[in-house]
Amino acid sequence: MYQFLKEMRILDLTRLLPGPYATQLLGDLGAEVLKVEDPEVGDYMRWMEPCFPGTRESALFWGLNRNKKSMTLNLKSEAGREIFFKLVQEYDIVIEGFRPGVMAKLGLDFDTLQTVNPRVIMCSVTGYGQDGPYRDRAGHDINYNALAGSLGLTGMAGGPPVIPAVQIADIGGGALMAAVGILAAYISRQQTGRGQYIDVSMLDGVVSWMVMPLMQLAAGDPALKRGESMLNGGYPCYNVYRTRDGKYMSLGALELKFWKAFCRIVGREDLIPKQYVRDPQVKKEVQDIFAQKTRDEWAEVFADGDVCCEPVLDVTEIGEHPQVKHRKLLRPMAHPQAGNVNVTACPLKFDVNETKQDIRPPGFGEHTEEVLLDLGFSQEKIAQLKNDGVI
Repeated sequence: MYQFLKEMRILDLTRLLPGPYATQLLGDLGAEVLKVEDPEVGDYMRWMEPCFPGTRESALFWGLNRNKKSMTLNLKSEAGREIFFKLVQEYDIVIEGFRPGVMAKLGLDFDTLQTVNPRVIMCSVTGYGQDGPYRDRAGHDINYNALAGSLGLTGMAGGPPVIPAVQIADIGGGALMAAVGILAAYISRQQTGRGQYIDVSMLDGVVSWMVMPLMQLAAGDPALKRGESMLNGGYPCYNVYRTRDGKYMSLGALELKFWKAFCRIVGREDLIPKQYVRDPQVKKEVQDIFAQKTRDEWAEVFADGDVCCEPVLDVTEIGEHPQVKHRKLLRPMAHPQAGNVNVTACPLKFDVNETKQDIRPPGFGEHTEEVLLDLGFSQEKIAQLKNDGVI
């Protein structure tokens, strides 16, 4: 955990993937993050399978919630709202992922929070944003990618759309955009002293990631179709090829120098002029080349070739890749019952040594009493709040 944001304090009302990924990233940078969870179920991700053996704790939750604290609080109760207002006076940012209008129904909308703390920054992460005809529509990652056009361009020519294994809209369109927006608003507040509201839409984010296809469209590219365009399988120089053992190699020889190097290494300099030929026969010739060796044999052939050709790894192989190991992109975190668990590390690298050890993901409501004591509540009052179902 870095210490760049050690003065930043975040109240995190989000669940599942987009919001928790955003706040984990900010927590990795030093922000103090407090998960405010409903006393009945909390963050749904806590109970989502697969769970660690012998526990009811989700492995997915552990991947998204390090460097955070957790308290339970019933925001539908008057007492719960009063506690939340006290928290807002002490914290910088509120991030929530409810449907549009829910915070207003709870009496916790931005305008209300600003009366409590004019410097507060509020970020809402939703599928379609706070306005527009789809404002109240339910959705998930696959739906946002579908409407943004990215799903329609993913897959082989003549085949169906292929669902990406990584949640592009949730993480790219939602989490990362929220983190960027929060950082921008935080810097702005240092200059103006004023908080502000951030409306993050996952659809908006994915559409912005469609910059390359949309510019191809603007240029009238006739090959802007699934499996036929420059970067989705249309060229023989930028494609995925099956090897003799049924595994795959990725070839990304877009620049001529890389394509020339590839053709020379495989002994097919006659293919050099066909780099950008959209012809299934040319791709078949390249496929026939890759079918002559296993994936690992080809990886060895191209190891020093400066070709942009790498093996397609299975998820079980990622942690053993030398570059992943060198960069320490996965590292163990001690789980109370499951032992050491490999989690993804913060992907940002800085030339500073001012770091602290990461904190394991919090138990459900683990820090409720600690937070309330800091707010000035007595042990007797905390016991009453628990008895009343407020915490």
